[in-house]
Amino acid sequence: MHSETWDTVARLARRFNAHDDERGLDAAQQWTLQVLKIAEETGEASQAVIGVRGTNPRKGDSHTWQDVHAEVADVIITGLVALARMRPDDAAPYLRRQLAAKAAKFLPPPSPAQVSPLA
Repeated sequence: MHSETWDTVARLARRFNAHDDERGLDAAQQWTLQVLKIAEETGEASQAVIGVRGTNPRKGDSHTWQDVHAEVADVIITGLVALARMRPDDAAPYLRRQLAAKAAKFLPPPSPAQVSPLA
């Protein structure tokens, strides 16, 4: 991910930390609420998919796939902010390690020609 992305995520994390600090919340409370925010955003993505599929007879076709894309992006952003709030000193390298570990379970090892010199 670009450093600009992580810079923005870190700024958001600091902003939300400051807000919660002002409210007197400790770190565990802040992290708990941030994880609940991920669940909320996931629910909104789910609601958008239901709207695309028209499976709620009361609402019908209420969303588009563009709405779903936006909601999925919200889930990802909220997750990145949560990670940055919980791991402010190493969120990016931690995510990189986690992604590599998860990918290794599903992808064959890269061939020498596929290995980036920056890795």
